[in-house]
Amino acid sequence: MSKRVLTTESGAPVADNQNSASAGLGGPLLLQDQHLLEKLARFNRERIPERVVHARGSGAYGYFEVTDDVTGFTRADFLGAVGKRTETFIRFSTVADNLGGADAVRDPRGFALKFYTEEGNYDLVGNNTPVFFLNDPVKFPDFIHSQKRDPFTGKQEPDNVWDFWAHSPQSTHQITWLMGDRGIPASYRHMNGFGSHTYQWTNAEGEAFFVKYHFKTNQGIRCLSSEQAAELAGSDANSHQTDLLQAIERGVNPSWTLHIQVMPAAEAADYRFNPFDVTKVWPHADYPLQRVGRLVLDRNPDNVFAEVEQAAFSPNNFVPGIGASPDKMLQGRLFAYADAHRYRLGVNHTQLPVNAPKATVADNYGRDGVMSTRYGKRHDKNYEPNSYDGPAQTDQALSAPLAVSGWTGTHENAVHVKDDDFFQAGELYRLMSDEEKSRLIANIAGGLSQVSRDDVIEKNLAHFHAADQDYGKRVEEAVRTLRED
Repeated sequence: MSKRVLTTESGAPVADNQNSASAGLGGPLLLQDQHLLEKLARFNRERIPERVVHARGSGAYGYFEVTDDVTGFTRADFLGAVGKRTETFIRFSTVADNLGGADAVRDPRGFALKFYTEEGNYDLVGNNTPVFFLNDPVKFPDFIHSQKRDPFTGKQEPDNVWDFWAHSPQSTHQITWLMGDRGIPASYRHMNGFGSHTYQWTNAEGEAFFVKYHFKTNQGIRCLSSEQAAELAGSDANSHQTDLLQAIERGVNPSWTLHIQVMPAAEAADYRFNPFDVTKVWPHADYPLQRVGRLVLDRNPDNVFAEVEQAAFSPNNFVPGIGASPDKMLQGRLFAYADAHRYRLGVNHTQLPVNAPKATVADNYGRDGVMSTRYGKRHDKNYEPNSYDGPAQTDQALSAPLAVSGWTGTHENAVHVKDDDFFQAGELYRLMSDEEKSRLIANIAGGLSQVSRDDVIEKNLAHFHAADQDYGKRVEEAVRTLRED
């Protein structure tokens, strides 16, 4: 076996990696020591901007296998035959903390999945909760600012967190999820994943359906109490990363079963609440779960930075048969995710191995930019249309068109019979056992009682009262008790 030779970035062999070249024994160092200068300069540039949200993450490769026929709903090729397998890459993450934060914290978890299909990459960017805090993207930067570190104190402030929620009643449902028993998963393997948003599927006949994705963990749900999480975060900040890595290395490959809810497009307009509002779920009694297939993770990345940190997911990476819905938050993310990656990784981030399509080759007229590796052939043109046999459009839309009302823009929301911010939060509360309710109340009161302004507390209490009178009463009493101690 030949010995590997240490080289510079240009491929020249390195003679000495232990000593810098100097002007005589013990003298000052020489500018001509190209290896030293290159090594230090590269080290200074090893970090890229971390994600504003979902900075702390873990990833793995695997496959998705179709187990049930869904061709009546979509013409997506990777879902076109029972038994068909498609390579995948998943990135789990926490939302609010920085790259060095602990895994075992009370926070939603990102569940971002890339399918390397034969028709290009399909990215499904979701969470471990079926709902979200907001239903309009214009509020998203303010929401994240309120949850991140305060500009003055440099730490997360309960005043900021609860003040934003006090002015955002649509957050009540997600708060009830987050502060409940499933707010801190024991590991990434032991939680469900959701597309959260509503998406559109289109079949071969052009019929449109709206769908929601549910990935049910086959390992069973396991969660941590606040006390258990605090202890684990203190003893092993990388607990979820360690668990995922070691499970796959042992051959204990985690898996999830994918189900969907399907709503015929024609039913959306008259549904009793806005089906595109991501702060709400579709009751299973109305749209039962239908099994699609299973996701299996069976390979760890070789390099966390190259494959996990540089992995770029964008919900506008669709394939034929799958498209967007009028979900406002989804519509905002169609722009924001891809734009974030262009900033963090550069305009050619899709050429990185973890992001590049596998079965197809990206063939378009985009050219140049930092770190471009796409050259094309000698006589390829960089404009379209052309007379030189360049790539051409298919004239076939990926999905059915979305209906719009009127010709002018509007800031108004469509009104449905049950479009309020509280009834589903109340339904979720009433589903809980007495023990679950007690833990939920304690978790909410523990944070809300630290807020300094009485008016902010009162506004939040009003949200819980509106969801359920018992819910509001118990939170109010618990907060009062904690503030009097």
